[in-house]
Formats: sequence, C-alpha cells, structure tokens
Amino acid sequence: MTKHRLFWPAAILAALLLANVAFTPDFFAVRIKDGHLYGSLIDILHFGAPLILVALGMTLVIATGGIDLSVGSTVAIAGALACLHISESADPGSAGTVLTAVGLALLVALVLGGVNGFLVSKVGVQPIIATLILMVAGRGVAQLVTDGQIITVTSGPFQLIGGGYWLTVPFAVVLAAAMVLLTALLTRSTALGMLLESVGGNPVASRLVGIRAQRLIALVYVFSAVCAAVAGLMISSNVSAADGNNAGLWIELDAILAVVIGGTSLGGGRFSLGGTVLGALVIQTLATTIYTIGVPPETTLVFKAVVVIVVCLVQSPKFRAKLAHRRRSGAGRGSRSESAAPANLEVGR
Repeated sequence: MTKHRLFWPAAILAALLLANVAFTPDFFAVRIKDGHLYGSLIDILHFGAPLILVALGMTLVIATGGIDLSVGSTVAIAGALACLHISESADPGSAGTVLTAVGLALLVALVLGGVNGFLVSKVGVQPIIATLILMVAGRGVAQLVTDGQIITVTSGPFQLIGGGYWLTVPFAVVLAAAMVLLTALLTRSTALGMLLESVGGNPVASRLVGIRAQRLIALVYVFSAVCAAVAGLMISSNVSAADGNNAGLWIELDAILAVVIGGTSLGGGRFSLGGTVLGALVIQTLATTIYTIGVPPETTLVFKAVVVIVVCLVQSPKFRAKLAHRRRSGAGRGSRSESAAPANLEVGR
C-alpha cells in the first residue's frame, strides 16, 4: 500500500488536516449559511483552486521534460486585462462584458503559451530560459496594463468566477474540478497521455517512431498558459481587483512543488494528475495551517520551507530505505550485544 504513488501525498495531506484539529476543534465542521457551504475544508478547496489549475498545466509541461516559469506572469496579465476591460466598459455588470473580458484574457494566454511553445519546440531554447523571459517581461506587461495601479471592478457576473457559488459549492472549485476531469479524460482515455510520457521519457525514441514531439511540446505550453489565465481570472474575481505586481507572485514555484509532491518526476515521463491535485491541496493546507497555529509572519516562509523539506524526505524512497536500513542495523547490534552478555558472564565464572 505504501508503494502506491498516491499514498504519501494522501498521508501527508491527512496529517496536516489532523494537525489543525489540535488548534481548531471544529476544523472539519462544514455548515450551510444562506445556501452556501462554509468551513475550513471548503476554504482550502476554494483558495486552492487557482493553484490546482496552474499545477495542472505544469504537470503536462513537466511530463514532456520541460518547465514553465511564466505562469505567475500569465496569471497577472490575464487578471489585469479582464479587470481593465470591465472597468472601462459602459456596463460592467452585463454578462456580455464579462464574457468579452474572459475571452480577451484567454486569447492573450493562447498567444503567450504559443510563444513559449515556439521558443522551446521550434527554436530549441531551453525551457527554463524561454519561460524565464516571459516570467520577467510578463510581470512588466501586467504593470503596464494596470498603469502601476490596482484596478478595482464592481461586476456580479465577474465575481462569480472566483467568489461566487453554484449549487452551494464555490464556483471556482466546480470550475477547477471540471478542468481536472476534462484533462484526465483527454490524457487517459486517449493516446495523448502516453504520447506526452514518451516524449518526456525518451525524446529520441519517440522521434524515431514518428511521434510529432514539437507539436505536443507546443501544445502543453499553450495549455499551461490557458490554465494560468483561468487561475488569474479566479484570483482577480475573488477580490474584484487586479494587482499586476502581486497577483500570482511565486505561484509557479508552488505549482512545481505540488507536481513533485504528487509524484511526477522533474525529468519528464510518467505523470499523475491525481497526485498533482493532492500536492496542490497539501500546499494550500500548509498555508492554512500556518495561519491556524499562529506562526509569526516574519518566520512564515522559513516554517513552510522546513515543512516542505520534511515532506519531500518522507516521500523519497531512498531516504526511507536508508532510514529503514539504519533501524535494522541498530536492532541487529542491540540483539548481538544482548546475546553476547550471557556468554561473557559464563567466561567470567
């Protein structure tokens, strides 16, 4: 059971959830108020939805042996463009205005993802360099869109994306779940997932058997950008504002960490969407735990780093094997010393 790839992410998530009960006895309580579900568990799902989406796209990119550092900037650009369009429209509260803003954000995300995919697949730029360019420049583009200010909007339809509810459940959770299920359907019910794993696992062999690796690589970068754009719409919608400087800041690192915790190797090859979702929930639960137990703000990042190191060590098969070997060695030395004691006693007599 412990050898299953989802065991350790699930166990770590359960441990973090149970740790919160010691500080908040009603942590698992879920209640309905005004037709909406409320509770700590609902908050984890709600605020973790953007990270789940970003990590979802990152999983497919990493499966091909790449990396996408530009998702944070894409989050900021998408939110900034949507809020700018809504704020400048004559009727911010109309569904047409919101749909146009969403379409504009997604269209720009397609272009940004296409640029990353072109640089990596066609030009041959290393993925970390190609996406680092947009990571730096994209944040400046978001600042230009917002003119260095925080754009606030008042729009009911737009607020539904990240802050609204549907059938008592936060709409962001429903949207994230739908995208995860759709991605799982496309990658596991068709040959797409196997092709991505072959490209990441052995690029030379995949090219020799006729797999069009360049198209697949470009496709995953476009998909990653779209996921980041939807996450950006969620984040800006939840606060009804766009902050080009802080929106999605360092979310790319949390997404990479979520993918790794979920059991996907950074070297490419086999990937696990379920593990990625668990990894994202682990990161969000850890953030909730930090605020629950009252960790001082100046030590929050250090505390998070220590926990992440422990989590990665627990997940490492080599670390667990060395730990088990030391335990067996210690037990063996103990048994030998106990058996040697009577013999020495006989010799003394």
